[in-house]
Amino acid sequence: MRVITGELKNKVDRVWDAFWSGGISNPLEVIEQITYLLFIRRLDELQTTKERKARVTKQGLENPIFLQDTDHLRWSRFKGLGSPQAMYQVVSEEVFPFLRELGSDGSTYTAHMQDARFTIPTPSLLSRVVDMLDDIPMEERDTNGDLYEYLLGKLASAGVNGQFRTPRHIINLMVAMMAPGPEDSICDPACGTAGFLVAASEYVRKNHSTVLTDPAVRQHFSRGMFHGYDFDSTMLRIGSMNMLMHGIDSPDIRYRDSLSEGASEDTAKYSVILANPPFAGSLNYEETSKDLQRVVKTKKTELLFLALFLKLLKPGGRAAVIVPDGVLFGSSTAHKGIRKALVEDQKLDAVVKLPSGVFRPYAGVSTAVLVFTKTDSGGTDDVWFYDVRADGFSLDDKRNAVQANDLPDALNRWTLRTTTEHGRARTEQSFVVTKADIVAQSYDLSLSRYKEVVTDATEHRSPLEIIADIQDLEGQIAEGLEELRTMLK
Repeated sequence: MRVITGELKNKVDRVWDAFWSGGISNPLEVIEQITYLLFIRRLDELQTTKERKARVTKQGLENPIFLQDTDHLRWSRFKGLGSPQAMYQVVSEEVFPFLRELGSDGSTYTAHMQDARFTIPTPSLLSRVVDMLDDIPMEERDTNGDLYEYLLGKLASAGVNGQFRTPRHIINLMVAMMAPGPEDSICDPACGTAGFLVAASEYVRKNHSTVLTDPAVRQHFSRGMFHGYDFDSTMLRIGSMNMLMHGIDSPDIRYRDSLSEGASEDTAKYSVILANPPFAGSLNYEETSKDLQRVVKTKKTELLFLALFLKLLKPGGRAAVIVPDGVLFGSSTAHKGIRKALVEDQKLDAVVKLPSGVFRPYAGVSTAVLVFTKTDSGGTDDVWFYDVRADGFSLDDKRNAVQANDLPDALNRWTLRTTTEHGRARTEQSFVVTKADIVAQSYDLSLSRYKEVVTDATEHRSPLEIIADIQDLEGQIAEGLEELRTMLK
């Protein structure tokens, strides 16, 4: 990922500090207020495009966003008002009510703005935020995306319900392992800030030029490829804006409790799932989809999400998802059942063990990436294991950049797993385990179960030899003391 630098970064930092000194100390609220203003500016840009088209075609304005009586609510109008106080009054008393009442423009964004609240406390702070955002060229996707990623990077505390941001470099590894293409339909059923969907869009854009040149492919890319669900309306707003800032016009970002009955309509709909679902503990049976309970009878959210992923995938669809270590070796009937289903009924491709410091400072939980393909007819012959010991950052709360980084090697070996990896010993950092061995271990998927540790044999001298050496040293000490006594007489 590129990073914003220089004057723009300094402006963002200064505005961020101003929010905090102004009494808004919740990072989510800061980003949410900036999101609303970015959306308001986006509406003005869209109106300007419509007006330009109307002038060129000599036809009337098609589906205008702002009418004559609301024209003064456009970004380009209120930013030019003479005083911060005047702008503050228009934005708080007119622009935000307008935003809440806005009709659909064919995207999912307007739906997420219906409960928009304006909480910027002072005219001077609003003026500073508007000035900062006005300096950003909206037509430059890279700058927009980098700005938003920088803002999201300031989410330095865990959210509710076990939510915390997945580090971008881990997301990129998982996306590259999936290698999505322009024909895929990609879903994250616990999308949060949409990090996986954004990374997948960047991967497809970089590796498949047809998304820019073929109109049909571009249409699918902008409106049909990316799907995300969350039950946190703030996250939906932020995730939607993250996608918009990265050049995805109309992603399907929707409110949904993914483990409830409501997910049934999307059965076998997606070809790729990328996710880091919340590990929130337990749910009531009554709140959980009966379809998922038929797959795995449990209250554990991490197991229910695995059942959900299998439900949402098309036959042949593939998934890379983060799970807590307990999923790999838990001894309950539900734990064993879901692992057996992955190995026997589907095609389990890989288990990538992550170091326990990957999610610091948010959480110290040990995790792994499970990679599997939905077949409903088995197909697991062997499973590839990789032990990530270093991810390019220190594994403490500071997470400073360091030299050691196994992720490039992990990706390279993943691409070669069907050839060179089968010959590697289980003492290596990556190796292949046969299905028969996994069955023999009651479907335990923890890497330590199969890793062979070789210790160098150490030869120890016999106790009698050691005693003889001690006696010899004692004799030398006695002789030295006698010489010293003689010298002092």
